[in-house]
Amino acid sequence: MDTTLVRFSWAFPFRKSLTKIQKNSSLSFTPFPKFKKESSNLRYFCKMGNRESFDETTFEAERLRLDSQARDSMAEIAQNESGSETDPKAWKWRIRKRVWDLMEAENIAQNPRPVHHRIPNFVGASSASERLGGLEEFRAAGCVKVNPDSPQKQVRFLTLSGGKKLLTPQPRLRTGFFSILESRILPPGAINEACTSAGAAKYGRPIGLDEKIKVDLIVIGSVAVDPKTGARLGKGEGFAELEYGMLRYMGAIDDKTMIVTSGIYWDKLSPEKLGQIRILRELKSKIEQMTGKMLPCGPSEKLPPTARRKR
Repeated sequence: MDTTLVRFSWAFPFRKSLTKIQKNSSLSFTPFPKFKKESSNLRYFCKMGNRESFDETTFEAERLRLDSQARDSMAEIAQNESGSETDPKAWKWRIRKRVWDLMEAENIAQNPRPVHHRIPNFVGASSASERLGGLEEFRAAGCVKVNPDSPQKQVRFLTLSGGKKLLTPQPRLRTGFFSILESRILPPGAINEACTSAGAAKYGRPIGLDEKIKVDLIVIGSVAVDPKTGARLGKGEGFAELEYGMLRYMGAIDDKTMIVTSGIYWDKLSPEKLGQIRILRELKSKIEQMTGKMLPCGPSEKLPPTARRKR
C-alpha cells in the first residue's frame, strides 16, 4: 500500500515536502452497526416534546470517565511491556515515554495535562495548523478527516470555516463510528463548539460503513514520527490505524490519499538546540545507527538564555 505523507512539524517551520513511504498492513475488524448516538449504558439525546435535546453535561462526564479509564489501562500495559526484554513492542513504549517526559519537563505542552497516554497538545499547535491551512492540498480538499484530539482542534476549525466537510471519529470509536459536519448546516456561531468532541456528537451526522464519501486529506496526530520512513507512533491504542482500515474498506480513501502528521525536521535543528535536549540527541543517534546514515543538521544559532523555572 503506497501512502503519500506530509510531515506536520510542531517544533520547526513547515515546508511542502512529500515523502513516499511503503506500508504493509493487514487489518481486520468487525463492522460497526449504524450509529445510534448512544453507548451501552447511556443515552445522550433525550426527548423534549417533539424534538431531541443533546445532554452535553452527561456526554462530557462520560467521555472524561472513559478517557481516564483508558489512560489507566494504557499506563498499566506500558509498564508491563516497556520493561520487557523480549516483547517486540517494548521499544515503542520507551520512545513514547521519552517524548511525553520531555514535553512535561520542558513545559512545551498545553492542556490537557499531563500529556502521558495522549496525543500531546503541543505549544505551537495553532501555528502549525495555520501552516497546514496554507497548503494547496488543504485548500483544494473538499472533505478532511481529522482526529478528535486537542492539538488538532484548530485544524477542525479551519476545515469547517473554510466550507469543507469535516469527518471526525467518535473518541476511541466507543459511542459510534464517524460523524460528518458541514458549516452550512450548523446553527449561526456554532463552529467553535462543533470543533469539540461534544460538539461533533451534537451537530454531526453519523455515518455507517455503507456511506458513500470521498476523503481528500487525512490529518492524524502522533507522539513520534520517523523522519526517514514516515512511520508513526500514536498513543498506543491503534485506533488511527483501524479508522484508516475502515475508510479503505468503505472506498473513502485509496493509495493516493494524502496523510498529514507530526515529525521533526532535522535540517532545521541547530547544533545548539540539539545540545540542549538530550532526548533529541538520543533519538537522532538511534535513527543514525539503525539506518547507517548521518541525519542532516541545521545552521548554528545563538539561543536565548534558558528560563529558570520555579520549583
